[in-house]
Amino acid sequence: MQTLLVTGGAGFIGSNFVHYIMENTGCHIINLDKLTYAGNLTNLKSLHHQPRHTFVKGSIEDRTLLRQLLEQYRPDGVVHLAAESHVDRSINGPRTFIQTNIVGTFELLECVRDYWSNLDPDKKTSFRFLHISTDEVYGSLGAEGYFTEATRYAPNSPYSASKAASDHLVRAYFHTYGLPVLITNCSNNYGPYQFPEKLIPLIILTALAGQPLPVYGDGSNIRDWLYVQDHCSAILKVLTCGRPGEVYNVGGNNEQTNLQVAQAICHLLNTMKPGGNRDDFCELITFVKDRPGHDQRYAIDASKLQTELGWAPRESFATGLAKTVGWYLANLKWCEAITTGSYRGERLGLINGQGCEG
Repeated sequence: MQTLLVTGGAGFIGSNFVHYIMENTGCHIINLDKLTYAGNLTNLKSLHHQPRHTFVKGSIEDRTLLRQLLEQYRPDGVVHLAAESHVDRSINGPRTFIQTNIVGTFELLECVRDYWSNLDPDKKTSFRFLHISTDEVYGSLGAEGYFTEATRYAPNSPYSASKAASDHLVRAYFHTYGLPVLITNCSNNYGPYQFPEKLIPLIILTALAGQPLPVYGDGSNIRDWLYVQDHCSAILKVLTCGRPGEVYNVGGNNEQTNLQVAQAICHLLNTMKPGGNRDDFCELITFVKDRPGHDQRYAIDASKLQTELGWAPRESFATGLAKTVGWYLANLKWCEAITTGSYRGERLGLINGQGCEG
C-alpha cells in the first residue's frame, strides 16, 4: 500500500501508528483528525516537514470532506481509529459517543463504499478498510476464560455499546456490499502520548504531584495490557495480511489488576526518580468509590492473530511499563501542556481525585 487514509491520527494510538508507519514503511499517510480534547498536534511535531505525512483537520462525519480526500489522494486503504474512547466520559455524556462512534463510522463507511466501488479492478481487489475496536465490546469475564473472536457481544457502558454498534456496521458492509473490511479488538493500550485521564499516565503524574492515587473499588479489576507499539505492529500485520471480513483479537498476554498496575508504577518511580519528595510512592494509593457498570476482567485470546499471521507482542508488561514511565518522566512539558490545557488554550483539570481506569 502506497497511500493510507488514517482517521484519528493525532490521538494516542493514532499518532503512535502514524510514527510506526513513517519509520517502517514508505507509505504516504493522509491523517484526518477532528482535534477534540484527546487529539494533539504536538504528538506529530517531528513529522511537520515529513513529505509522506499530510495532516487534515476535519471530522469523519463530514461527507464532503471525506469524498474530497478520497478522490484527491486515492488511498489504497483506510485505518479507522477515530473514536471517543473514555468510559467515564461516556457515562457522564453518552451523546458524543453515539454521534462519533456510530454515526461517524456510518458516514465514513458510506463514503469509502462509494469510492471503493468505482476503483479499477486491481486496486479494488487490494483495497482494505481496517476498523480498530476494543475488547470492551465483549463485556466482562469471570476469573477464568478469554475473549475470542467468537465471544458474544455484551457491552456494559455507553462507550463499549457505541463501539459494538460500529463493529456491527463494519461487518454488515462486508456481508451486504462486499467492502473488504477487517476488524481488530484490542486490550488496554499503554505507552507514549497517552492522554493523562487514562490509568497509567494519570497514576504517574498524580504520584509526581504528591497527590493521592485514586483506584476504583478494591483495585481487583483485571485488564490485559498491550504496549502501543506492539499494537501498531499488529495493525500493520492485519492490514497487509489479514483476510477480508475477519476479526482479529490483539492482546498483550499481560493481565494485571488495577492495584498491581498502580503498585508497579510506584515501584518504578521509587527507582527511576531518586531524590523525589518521598521514599515510597505506594503510600499515596487510595481506594475510591467504584464507577457504575465497572467490568471485572478483560483478557484476550490472540491465538488467531498469532497462528494465522505470525504476530506476537514483543514487550512484557515490565519492559513496556518501564519504557512508558521513562517516556513520561522525559516529557513532563508535554504532560504539563495537557494537564493545564494550554495545548488547546484551556484548563482541563485532569488530576481531580476521581477514580481512574485504563
